[in-house]
Amino acid sequence: MSRRPCHGSRGCSRRTVSMASLADQLAALPAMSPAQLRAEWRRVYRAAPPRLTPDLLVRGIAYRLQERSHGGLPAGTARELDRAAKRLLRGDSVGALGDTRLKPGTRLVRHWNGTSYSVLVSGDGFIMDGRSFTSLSHVAEAITGAHWSGPRFFGVKASVSGPVGAAAASSARRVSAARAVAV
Repeated sequence: MSRRPCHGSRGCSRRTVSMASLADQLAALPAMSPAQLRAEWRRVYRAAPPRLTPDLLVRGIAYRLQERSHGGLPAGTARELDRAAKRLLRGDSVGALGDTRLKPGTRLVRHWNGTSYSVLVSGDGFIMDGRSFTSLSHVAEAITGAHWSGPRFFGVKASVSGPVGAAAASSARRVSAARAVAV
């Protein structure tokens, strides 16, 4: 039996869980009664279970068991999820998962009206044909003569802002561990 240590993530105890017993524990969850699931929640979370459906209790327990075995989310991901949750609570929208970054040295190519345009991402903006631009939208406007969303024009998935193209996209926070894991 292989043993994997917990990597000290949030709410994760330092004890080890064998991989075989983890698989057995996960397989047993769907067959448990609601009362058994609430008792299992108390055991793995060391807290009273929330008022959730049995399906969500199963998912939450499975998440915690896997978190203990394999470790939890990286700290950066947890912070990003927390920021997204705060935006949701304020009623703001939350962008796509992940963070799109255009690193200096990246070359963007776009064909427009029979001409190929190449743009180099620099440390403080964008360079095309020896000219410097502060945003991709300015580059797109120079190419087309009309206002365009630069990220859309160049096919960059998330909105790109700032001199090196750091996107402000966030991901939704895990409001409950029960929603985070599909069994």
